[in-house]
Amino acid sequence: MNRSFWRGRRVFLTGHTGFKGGWLGLWLADAGAEVHGFALAPPTEPNLFIVADVAARLASSTIADIRDAQTLTRAMQAARPEIVLHLAAQPLVRASYDAPVETYATNVMGTVNLLEAVRHTPGVKAVVNVTSDKCYENREWAWPPYRENEALGGADPYSSSKACSELVTAAWRASFLAAAGIPLASARAGNVLGGGDWAADRLIPDFLRALDAGRTLAVRSPGAVRPWQHVLEPLDGYLRLAERLYEEGQAFAEAWNFGPDEDDARPVRWIVAHLCGQVSNAAWQCDTAPRPHEAGTLRLDSSKARSRLGWHPRWNLETALAKTLEWHRAWRRGEDMTAFSLAEIHGFEAAEGAR
Repeated sequence: MNRSFWRGRRVFLTGHTGFKGGWLGLWLADAGAEVHGFALAPPTEPNLFIVADVAARLASSTIADIRDAQTLTRAMQAARPEIVLHLAAQPLVRASYDAPVETYATNVMGTVNLLEAVRHTPGVKAVVNVTSDKCYENREWAWPPYRENEALGGADPYSSSKACSELVTAAWRASFLAAAGIPLASARAGNVLGGGDWAADRLIPDFLRALDAGRTLAVRSPGAVRPWQHVLEPLDGYLRLAERLYEEGQAFAEAWNFGPDEDDARPVRWIVAHLCGQVSNAAWQCDTAPRPHEAGTLRLDSSKARSRLGWHPRWNLETALAKTLEWHRAWRRGEDMTAFSLAEIHGFEAAEGAR
């Protein structure tokens, strides 16, 4: 992430009240960008947006719904962004079974609304649509990892909606934005973790909630393999990608994976066993209750981002988990979490080349 590039740059960031969006808003503002956020109210209580006082760092914060096309377009036009980063989404697999219509409306039509707003906002020079590693047609193979040219699909509404968002991205690129000189890329990250995530039905937040309450963690799928990574890893990739889109244009207007090293695609049982070894009074057991389908194995091939963007993971999985526990403990102690989060960002930047 090139701080000098972002200094004074006008950025429109959707999803800034969420976990990933909150971290990205903090990072961009700290680099000197003029960040205009657009999102629903924070989805959990507590949440990173409030705990780290993200709004105080931004140029503006609009609390609204990306399904509201008129409000979204007005907000974007008022912000006059050079770069648009689209993170707003319904982000949970399990929630998509409970609210499939809302999931598709947000993740598919929300993307349509966002790209239409870009079309009607002068001055946009680069757009990154953040989708998901789950956009691939999952064949449950252990090897090889998924590359950007693999088939899209999804057995659950969330995964399918993110595959649809990828198709929308490709259609708007080919039909409208390329001709208008606006490079548009999509980004697919692994399972992110880090401080400030209180989402339901995510492994690390569930572990920390159980730990704080003195309960045994119930784990749904201990054998499931995921590409785990600290939240700052893919955010660094999104920023590098946006820089190259702005500076070099259509050559980078395509899909990109941002996943961890091969060794960090681990089963859930390894994660919880490692965490239980780091803290006292933590325990877990297998949850045998019936549950909807979730993918068993998922790995990403990020060789394109490594070779063409110069991006690479900086913190291995053990470090990412340690940083997550440190952040949570600092929050429990009542520390200034804006300062703590910014110090973590600076430490991550300083780790460049350490691996």
